[in-house]
Amino acid sequence: MHQTTIGKRIHCAGVGLHSGKMVELTMRPAAENTGIVFHVSGPDGAREITPRPDSVVSTGLATTLGRDGVAVSTVEHLLAALRGMSVDNIHIDVRGGEIPIMDGSAAPFVLLLKDAGIHMQSALRRVLRLKAPFIYEKGGKSIAAEPYAGFSVDCLIDFPHPAVGKQRLRLDLTPETFSQVARARTFGFLKDVEALQSRGLALGGSLDNAVVLDERGVVNEEGLRAPDEFVRHKLLDFIGDMAMLPLPLWGRFTSRLSGHAVNNEFLCAVSAAGLLEETTLAPVSRPRGRKFTELRPEGRHVSAPALAG
Repeated sequence: MHQTTIGKRIHCAGVGLHSGKMVELTMRPAAENTGIVFHVSGPDGAREITPRPDSVVSTGLATTLGRDGVAVSTVEHLLAALRGMSVDNIHIDVRGGEIPIMDGSAAPFVLLLKDAGIHMQSALRRVLRLKAPFIYEKGGKSIAAEPYAGFSVDCLIDFPHPAVGKQRLRLDLTPETFSQVARARTFGFLKDVEALQSRGLALGGSLDNAVVLDERGVVNEEGLRAPDEFVRHKLLDFIGDMAMLPLPLWGRFTSRLSGHAVNNEFLCAVSAAGLLEETTLAPVSRPRGRKFTELRPEGRHVSAPALAG
């Protein structure tokens, strides 16, 4: 199995969840063994940030990576799209300190990646393989992991709300199955959103980029994209949070009520336990139906829809 990068430069602009201001990112092809590298603009120029468990500086509302006083937030949906589409090497230029929230899902990023094309490289793919079973538990939440030749998730959520309740979803991640969760939007409760925005937080959140629930049900006029959109989004977040490593992670995971904080604590714990082993995958024949393109210089610009007031 070979490493991949994108086939051309692509640009994306939209509202930031935290600031409510317009932010931008540009994704560029990268050489073999580069990995995923963020280039985040700051007052003293751009800083490189590579996703690692100890690079996570905040898990409130979203996952934030930081280094030397420069940070980039809401990275999990983009990282989920990159892992879901099996992109190994990429440069990501960020202006504004956030990844655009877009529609609150990973679908816009998947469309951009498909437009760029996936370019197969010569080097073989390297992954971090779980060597032994491991369980992390905290406050009634848990993540259990065991060795597996791939990335598989069994996700359970339980919210005391009539529109949510208990939901469970299992997914063996491939570029084809990722479509089952890519369109699932982030969600929140109206009372919490109002409280956050009164404190100057989540200023970019709106019905354009989140499923919002009041005491009775879903506020959004269009309703849900799937009856279990809530657990689909939590599984999407899990994929993105497990991408906070320099290489793709392999294992079978059982997530019970976990969120960004527990996901990061799990990665820190399993890394500290020395249970992740780098492995180079054997070459395989080119998969049928997957389009691989040559590198092209032209780019594409996509903007998010304007937020409601």
